[in-house]
Amino acid sequence: MGEEVDAQEFSRADRTRHRAKVRRCLDVFARMLSEARFDTDDPMTGLEVELNLVDEQGDPALRNAEALAAIADPDFQTELGQFNIEINMPPARPREGGLTTFEDNLRRSLNDAETKSAAVGAHLVMIGILPTLAEGHMGQQSISANPRYRLLSEQILSARGEDITIAVSGHGTPAEHLDTSADSIVPEAACTSTQLHVQTSPDQFAAYWNASQVIASIQLAVGANSPYLMGRELWRETRIPLFEQATDTRSEELKAQGVRPRVWFGERWITSVFDLFEENVRYFPALLPVTEDEDPAAVLEAGGTPALSELRLHNGTIYRWNRPVYDVAGGVPHLRVENRVLAAGPTVADTMANAAFYFGLVRAMAGSERPVWSQMSFSAAEENFHHAAQRGIESQVYWPGVGQVPATELVLRRLLPIAYEGLAAWGVEQPVADRLLGIIEQRCLLGTNGAEWFVRRMAARADQGRFDALRATLLDYREAMHSNEPVHTWA
Repeated sequence: MGEEVDAQEFSRADRTRHRAKVRRCLDVFARMLSEARFDTDDPMTGLEVELNLVDEQGDPALRNAEALAAIADPDFQTELGQFNIEINMPPARPREGGLTTFEDNLRRSLNDAETKSAAVGAHLVMIGILPTLAEGHMGQQSISANPRYRLLSEQILSARGEDITIAVSGHGTPAEHLDTSADSIVPEAACTSTQLHVQTSPDQFAAYWNASQVIASIQLAVGANSPYLMGRELWRETRIPLFEQATDTRSEELKAQGVRPRVWFGERWITSVFDLFEENVRYFPALLPVTEDEDPAAVLEAGGTPALSELRLHNGTIYRWNRPVYDVAGGVPHLRVENRVLAAGPTVADTMANAAFYFGLVRAMAGSERPVWSQMSFSAAEENFHHAAQRGIESQVYWPGVGQVPATELVLRRLLPIAYEGLAAWGVEQPVADRLLGIIEQRCLLGTNGAEWFVRRMAARADQGRFDALRATLLDYREAMHSNEPVHTWA
């Protein structure tokens, strides 16, 4: 949803014209794939981090416009909720010190942004869901001023035909169960993530996407950081069920009929990037049927690179946890896997450890002679994903040749060596790999990630009111976050 969209209304004719244009874009995309027109020489990686804003007491600060004006950095952008902003880091190559570059730039940018935004009463927090969000923050008044967000909310509610229902089971006790509704998609804004990008060739895309699907559950297990929502202790990575429900355009009847959700793990291993874009066009009506003047076939015939704007905008409203991306840089098209699984935070060091673990695993697994996904069903990968979201670092997953195994044991015994292998293939220096993957190792040995730290600290405040305890714990979290010491070392 990086495209700017003006406030407008769409007619039936707009939707008919847009559908035809998207299909033309898909045809041109297929031709580009067959003619090998993509940048594949020296793949880049990318990083985006979504952030929450809080006031001095730890409550949400609905001040992203003021914060962005104070920060005055084009790398920072608005997000759906007025209590969100996002930072986009310039792409980098791992073999050229990309992980260290990401880490240094991210920490410097966030420190500078915190200083400036604090002056307008908004402090930055990297956490998957802001635990002090209450139902009063979930109304339309919390949507950012950018017209594309309000338009998207209107389109989703219109397609659904009724308010959005949010129902998430509690962690261990029925009293924690959340059951509420919303008249906008603001609950989606509660979900702040780290997005990792891996550029790949058309030939390798399927392997990178399938590998990303396989390891998504492991990412959740070691990186969970969203245990509270609206005062309740829910899943260890509550972002997953919340995001799935907050943008669901289906009524209960359509769910019963098997209509696919717009937040989607998927339903099969793929053989080409085309599979995913073709599924987009076949299964999902456009939410924002904006049609541009470009004739993509004519541009291609003339030797140019078509923007495929309609195909890209449509893809941006289908929220796969691993999303295919078609983009153009310097007039040359390229493909990326956008990994959207992880929560933000807790620290920059933790964020980069998560990134190193993903980049290493996906590189090694995509190049495997006998890939893991050829040895397990897609449904097993999806079951792993949701179980890991629910249980976090205590989860057990199915793994070929092993069966059911604690996620931490799987990481320590099998996956860390594979991640080291993948980082070496990227050209990452050994000391950098040792430091970042060492953070993952220690999380597994100590059973501590962001979610577990927060829950344990809350347990120590069991004698306080729930929201008082959440505010106090969030302030402790924010203080420790600025130390940049990994979460497993926090007291």
